[in-house]
Amino acid sequence: MVLNYIWIAFFLIGFLVALIRVIGYYFRDFFLQHMNIVFDAADRDVFSGIVQSTFDMAETSVTIAIYLIGVMTLWLGIMKIGEKGGAVNLLSRAVNPFFTRIFPEIPKDHPAMGSMLMNFAANMLGLDNAATPLGLKAMGELQEINPDKKKASASQIMFIVLNTSGLTLIPISILAMRAASGARVPTDIFIPLMLATYFSTLAGLIAVAIRQKIRLFNRVVLAYLLGISTLVFGIIFYLNRLPQADVEVRTGFAGNFLLFLVIILFIWLGLRKKVNLYETFIEGAKEGFKIAVKIIPYLVAMLVAVGVFRASGAMDFLVGGIGKFFSWMGFDTRFVDALPVAFMKPLSGSGARGMMVETMTHFGADSFAGRLACIFQGSTETTFYTVAVYYGAVNIRNTRYTVPFGLIADLAGIIAAIFIAYLFFGSS
Repeated sequence: MVLNYIWIAFFLIGFLVALIRVIGYYFRDFFLQHMNIVFDAADRDVFSGIVQSTFDMAETSVTIAIYLIGVMTLWLGIMKIGEKGGAVNLLSRAVNPFFTRIFPEIPKDHPAMGSMLMNFAANMLGLDNAATPLGLKAMGELQEINPDKKKASASQIMFIVLNTSGLTLIPISILAMRAASGARVPTDIFIPLMLATYFSTLAGLIAVAIRQKIRLFNRVVLAYLLGISTLVFGIIFYLNRLPQADVEVRTGFAGNFLLFLVIILFIWLGLRKKVNLYETFIEGAKEGFKIAVKIIPYLVAMLVAVGVFRASGAMDFLVGGIGKFFSWMGFDTRFVDALPVAFMKPLSGSGARGMMVETMTHFGADSFAGRLACIFQGSTETTFYTVAVYYGAVNIRNTRYTVPFGLIADLAGIIAAIFIAYLFFGSS
């Protein structure tokens, strides 16, 4: 429903802004004399630009989708091997001691814990198709132990907020979109994205834990948080000491190495479980093909709408206004061009994806704005969609403090993404 209103707004606002520009052109002498506002031929021809943008964006959508078919087919085939090889179970076992302490009201050995762990593991590995059913299953099991069936329990709130923080280890679709948009090294945002999404998750976890009076100073909890935080800050400290050119080279190598290491690990897990790797790959690849084709209508719809919004001049007014404010504050304003993705992401994943692709198309996949848009896309989750789907599945209407705390995680991810983008790509 929210996406429907946003989609309509792009067209209506675009039309109104374009109409004002045309009227301004035909009364240009009056506006120049009395208001010192200049209108020129570009304002007169704005509707021509809008119509042309609809054709251009439709063509861009299909071009990207065709490339996406191959990449999604490849990676979902690899992911299916990892899934059958037990990668999700392996990751679940690794984080189980931590999660039993941040969900204290869940009884020991309750099935909800297993479903939640599997959901988080699937999300981290980019297995969206597996993650959603597991998440809905976990919500149903948490509802069984919820004393008030119409009101969200503490465990349900923590589960949803951690989901909306969007912790991801392998952002397949974003890497595929970067490759399709002509990025020189599509994986160069891999490590920055992981760092940003970590801060988003950490902020959501700490905020909810404080609200629920969960003991964060427990030895096990501290060991996990300090261990991961030490690694993250160690990476940032190390990279901050390097020249900018070396940062891009080394993170590009590290991103590619880690991704290929994941492929080798999944193959090894499959061999260990005596999985038929070829048949399993084909099974997953078929899913990848279906998903890529399924995305085309959504991509066309959103890219055309965003294209109209930009061609009308409305995007320039919005971004320009924000840019002037931060410029007045003395900040570098290059990040402003990517902000529409950050604004859209809590509302709609497909809308934000369209914004991300449009930003890369307009500024370039290897531009600062193009890279930051990708980090924004991966550092948070669609908060309102997640809340609606997960709570709707168990018929809960009173979500209590879920949305504001989910947005706290989103905000932390956005702020972290901006700082990390300047650290990694500040010279772009």
